[in-house]
Parts: sequence; C-alpha cells; structure tokens
Amino acid sequence: MELAQRVQSLTPSTTLAITAKAKELKAQGHDIIGLGAGEPDFNTPQHIIDAAVQSMNEGHTKYTAAAGLPALKEEISKKFKKDQGLNIDPADIVVTSGAKHALYTLFQVIVNEGDEVIIPSPYWVSYPEQVKLAGGVPVYVEGKEENDYKITPDQLAESITEKTKAVIINSPSNPTGMLYSEDELKALGELCLKHNVLIISDEIYEKLTYGDNKHVSIAQLSPELENQTIIINGVSKSHSMTGWRIGYAAGNKEIIKAMTNLASHSTSNPTTTSQYGTIAAYAGSDDMLQEMREAFENRLNVIYDKLIKIPGFTCIKPQGAFYLFPNVKEAAEMTGFADVDAFTKGLLEEAMVAVIPGSGFGSPNNIRLSYATSLELLEAAVDRIHRFVESKMK
Repeated sequence: MELAQRVQSLTPSTTLAITAKAKELKAQGHDIIGLGAGEPDFNTPQHIIDAAVQSMNEGHTKYTAAAGLPALKEEISKKFKKDQGLNIDPADIVVTSGAKHALYTLFQVIVNEGDEVIIPSPYWVSYPEQVKLAGGVPVYVEGKEENDYKITPDQLAESITEKTKAVIINSPSNPTGMLYSEDELKALGELCLKHNVLIISDEIYEKLTYGDNKHVSIAQLSPELENQTIIINGVSKSHSMTGWRIGYAAGNKEIIKAMTNLASHSTSNPTTTSQYGTIAAYAGSDDMLQEMREAFENRLNVIYDKLIKIPGFTCIKPQGAFYLFPNVKEAAEMTGFADVDAFTKGLLEEAMVAVIPGSGFGSPNNIRLSYATSLELLEAAVDRIHRFVESKMK
C-alpha cells in the first residue's frame, strides 16, 4: 500500500529517536547517561495529582467541550492577566492535547498550499514537519551564533514575501535557551504588523529563566501586536506535566474558533482528568515551580563551567529553558569524526552519553544537552565527554 505523500517526506523526531536508542542500549545493560529528553526530572506537584484523582472520584470522567473546560480556560485567562497583563477572553482560548498539538492544529487552520512560514534556526524539530503537513513551505532564517542564535529585523525583512503567512518566535528557545529582549521583539513585531504576518509566539519555557533574564511576550507590547499574535503555551515544562498532555493557544477569535472546530473532529477534547489537574496547577501554589527553576539554574551554573573546558567546545550560556547548545564542530574535527552527527554517535556508543545532534534543529555544528537530570549524573556525563574527546585526540 502506498502511503500518503504528506507523510512520505516527514523526518522522524531526532529527539525521540536518540532517546529510544539510549533506552535500548540501557535495556541491554549498558550504563547510559541520557541527556536527550526534553522534560523536567521532577514529579508533578502533589496537589495537581490529588486534584486529578479527586476529579475522577467525583465522576468527572466524561467528554468536555472541544475547546476545554470553561473553568480551565478561566484559569488560563487569569494566568495571562497575572503574568503578562493581557486581558484575553476565555472564549479566545482553546485547550489542546499538549502544546505540540496546539501548534499542529494552528498550522492546519491558517496554512494553505504553498504558504510560507518563517522559522528561525536553530528551531524545535517539529516546526518544519508540521508546516509541511499543512501544505506549507518552511522558510529558514539563520539565527547566527554571534547574535546569540537570534534573528535580526533585517533578516526577517529580507525573508518576507507575498506568500508569507506567519513567523515563529520561540523564547526562551528550544534548543538554544536564548531569550528575545523587549526591544528585539518590538522591532520584529513592527515588521510583522507592516506586512500583516501572523506571529506565532511559542512560550512553553516562559517560567524557566535564569539570572536577571525575564520572559517577555511579544503580545504584551501593544494592543496591535496582541491582535497579531497567537500565543502557544502549556503546563508540560512549567509544572513538570509532560505526560498529562495539556497545552493551549490564545489569540484571534476566528483562528481559535477554527482550531476548536478542527479539534472537535480530531481529539473531541483534551483528556478530562488532565484538565482538572491543570486547573489545580494554575490555581495553586507556585512554590514547587520556583524550587524546580532554582534547581535548573544551579545545575546550569555548575555544568556550564565544566562543559566549556572540554577541548573544541564553545557554548553561549543559556538564559532559559533547560538545554545547553554547544558548538562542537572543532571537537569533532580534532577527534577524527566526519561530522558532528558521527561525533554524537561516538559519544553514545563509546562514552555512553546520549545527546541530540544539532542537525535535527537546523544547526549541524552543535549538539543539545538537557540538564533536566540530577547534578550527579550531569557531572558524570560531562566528565565522560571530556575524557572521550581527550582520548580521541591522542
């Protein structure tokens, strides 16, 4: 049987593929340290778990509205008001089965065949594939290393054509951990307003910023930019709820209505129990979130100092998320590997450390390391990488 053309060109998720290979080797008895997964290593806070269990015991196990529970959309609306000062009506919010599904559904309702979506690189691995599935054309704009992997207004202006439908802004970024400043967002936003380009603001890592760095949503900078922006967010990273699969989109009423209609024919509704847990997540205490953020920041400060001492490694210190994204091209060359992908394979098979090659993020000179694991394992992993590089140099 011939598969549909829309899936024949898809590239499998590099992150999931490496994670699966690491698990396979671990099951065979190898001492693998995995730094690939993009999820916090903390359990979901207990009050969220308790609320979900209570909802089931109270009989809340049936369908909900396709766009999500009204009570949950109210809590999300309050969250926008509290965090960004945005007055987003609950009717302009659709709850989805994870932020990934929010993005997928959004592209399905806004992209026509041949429409272009500007994707700054390095990029999250699923952006291009989701655009292609919608019949769109990914247009890559390189965020250069010397500009902290962020695109400039001049680059954006040069990339906009009559076919441009949207631009994606992911801040803090996966995989780089970089943040766009308020001034940078304003400059990019002005271009989007001028050319009527929809802004897709992926803010899934907004709660994970370090030092004096603070997340700014482009939607909060002016009423015009709010109207031009669809915000994508969820509780996977902020509340360590990756498996609960709750995300959401907020913004233009017509777009949100279209996403809701599509969801009614695909998922019916996000998992009911997870929605009740998310109500508790947003209505409850943020103490555990702060503890998790502080743990990530401590790990970052310790591991970064060790990582940049590895020969051939250069790395800009991340401002958010929980990834390091070092340039290891020189290390790969020094150790005799053909490219960084081969170097990454060597790390897994010989050093027993699983990292994600940057090629999956549109940045073939880099690798991504997640520090969402214990400091003990992180230090052991970086030590292994250091010894691996030095042994290959001899």
